[in-house]
Amino acid sequence: MNGASANLMRSALRSRAWRRFRRHRVALGGLVVLALGTALSLLTLPWASRWYNVQSLGEAVRHTPSASAVVPYDRYAQTLQQADTSVAVRRLAPTAHGASGWLGYDDLGRSLLFRLLPAFLLSLLIGVASAGLAMAVGVLWGAVAGLVGGRVDTVMMRIVDVLHSLPYLLTVILLKIALTRPLTALLGGQTQYANVVILLLAIAGVSWLTMARVVRGQVLSLKAQPFVEAARAAGARSIYILRVHLLPNLAGPVIVYGTLVVPQAILQESFLSFLGIGVQQPMPSLGRLAAEGIQAVNTFVGFWWLLVWPCVVLGVTLLALNFIGDGIRDAWDPKAEAAGME
Repeated sequence: MNGASANLMRSALRSRAWRRFRRHRVALGGLVVLALGTALSLLTLPWASRWYNVQSLGEAVRHTPSASAVVPYDRYAQTLQQADTSVAVRRLAPTAHGASGWLGYDDLGRSLLFRLLPAFLLSLLIGVASAGLAMAVGVLWGAVAGLVGGRVDTVMMRIVDVLHSLPYLLTVILLKIALTRPLTALLGGQTQYANVVILLLAIAGVSWLTMARVVRGQVLSLKAQPFVEAARAAGARSIYILRVHLLPNLAGPVIVYGTLVVPQAILQESFLSFLGIGVQQPMPSLGRLAAEGIQAVNTFVGFWWLLVWPCVVLGVTLLALNFIGDGIRDAWDPKAEAAGME
């Protein structure tokens, strides 16, 4: 099979997978919900990125959700004057200020809406970036181990077993202790950004282990196929076989597993931020906001909105990502055509 016919076959497979995915209504609904949330966060980023930490200490009371703003507009206007903003952003600023009270305020007078929008975007970014890094490392590690075989395979997989046996929280704490100071110095003293990078590396450093095992099993299965044996008989090198024959056939399992890693990464980020070793103040994330909401709920006065809204956004995001993963899994299932999905 030459390169042109192989490209045509891969293009046909992608087209069939997309048609199957569109027929999966639940997955398509999850994709629409996730796209709407991402678009809303990106469109409001010019205000949310500047207003998420605007405090009104004189009115530092947890105000309930309302249709009117509680924090004076002057405090928001000052943040716009300190940075170069377009005319459109300035004109829409009063409208954005009017929406600031829709989800309530925290004990520092900060709008929960302006904290929740960038928190969703940050959690999604951490999840996607860590999943992408885990996929890249896991695919390369598992493919090399399965293709080379022998002692190399044994040593590489024993390393995976050792890393997999380490306690997750201990790994994160060790990474935080070892990398906080050099990353902070590298980022110009921005500790909050260093914490985000460490969190991303910690999540990806655990997620790639399972990916490596999955890819190694797939490579061992593909090595016994006739087209790989024919390529070896023709004198093809291992790198050529890996690039031309193995990686294209690994696309389906890798994409499916990658879509399932993203919600797991977001959940891990929320869990670590909830414990206080993830995203730190004043940067907001879904886990960070949920932790603050837990502290605001007590037996005397219940500030319910500080806990309910972050948990609702987190739950909807995880459900949408899992639905998308299920749809992609069904779309790339080789048995789908035989089952009558095509």
